[in-house]
Amino acid sequence: MQSLESHTLNAFSKNIQLTTHQKQVLNQITRFTEQHLSQDGHAVFVLMGDAGTGKSLILNQLFTNLAQKVDDAYFLVNHPELLKVYRELAGETPHMLKKYYQRPTSFINKLHKAAKHVNLTVIDEAHLLLSKPDHYNNYYGENQLEDIIQLSKVTIVVFDPHQVLRTKSFWTRDRLLKLIDKYPHDFVHLKEQFRMQAGPKLMDWLDHFIDGDVIPPIPNDVGDYDFRIYADAQKMFQEIIKKNDHYGLSRMTSTSGYPSTLDGGKHLVNEGNFHLPWDQYNFTSTPWAEQPQTINEVGSIYTVQGFDLNYIGIIIGPPFYLTADNRLGVDPSKVTDVEIFKHRQDLTGKDYEQSKEILLRNSLNVLLRRGIKGMYLHAHDPKLERYLEKWRQSRFD
Repeated sequence: MQSLESHTLNAFSKNIQLTTHQKQVLNQITRFTEQHLSQDGHAVFVLMGDAGTGKSLILNQLFTNLAQKVDDAYFLVNHPELLKVYRELAGETPHMLKKYYQRPTSFINKLHKAAKHVNLTVIDEAHLLLSKPDHYNNYYGENQLEDIIQLSKVTIVVFDPHQVLRTKSFWTRDRLLKLIDKYPHDFVHLKEQFRMQAGPKLMDWLDHFIDGDVIPPIPNDVGDYDFRIYADAQKMFQEIIKKNDHYGLSRMTSTSGYPSTLDGGKHLVNEGNFHLPWDQYNFTSTPWAEQPQTINEVGSIYTVQGFDLNYIGIIIGPPFYLTADNRLGVDPSKVTDVEIFKHRQDLTGKDYEQSKEILLRNSLNVLLRRGIKGMYLHAHDPKLERYLEKWRQSRFD
């Protein structure tokens, strides 16, 4: 059985062999950086792509190379669990220091206070950057990406609009491009999937499912991938336990829709005979997915985003339902995560309502792109569950 730790760290390792196209992208970003470091002003490179296309792998190898050549280089990520992984990698990599890796708010506040600028910043999961003030988290600016660009000669951004999860960090592709348009910039969009061992027909099915199209039949040919639909969430959990015992890195997860408040108590995800607590706040330096006891917790988008799992069990919770015309509908009123829909002045009326739907579909999309070897689904909505069961092939039993 492969340990969780070794798998998680290796997924970002500088030792992984890049594909020919990934090497070309890495060289393109390196040339862009070297060119603009010697010039005045600010420049931005955007690396865009869906989950599992190798964005973070390229970024980590890029930073590992450049940080040893460029003074004042920093790696920023607004995700505490991922930050732990990067800092652990730094501790195991010659000439790399943990202090190079920081949260965006801390970085911005520190440089503003010292009236300093840096040469290079690279930002992983830039779709998590705040795009409005957040005084609770000590951010008093208007847009974290704008601040970071202004504090850096060159900024490298990894971005996926389908992983935007909260209104306070609400981004779209157009919003991003509008912000960087005034700076010298370049742009690459990665499309080839590397995480999931699923075939192209299943990947296409997932796209239609998430986008709210009429849900097509689940394809017979799903590639070398274990894809199942479970009417019973507890049976799904028992199978996840077996997979974890054999392969490691297998966890239960869920969308919002079940009690969850940050009051230090345990709040259960109850689904039929299934009863497990949400992921507990992680005060350690070890990421949630690397801790063995979390097999008995339910992971959320906040703990598994950016991570690989060998097998993932996903509970599609109360906000998602089957519409009358057989599409995946969303009901924002059934969301229990109060952090998702914070009000912002530039999103009102129809735009605000549309943003809610986008964020909910994104949250499910994040979970659907985590599993390397297999993915098991259970839907809370009986009609959605029966509809998915209808298309389940006999080999999924």
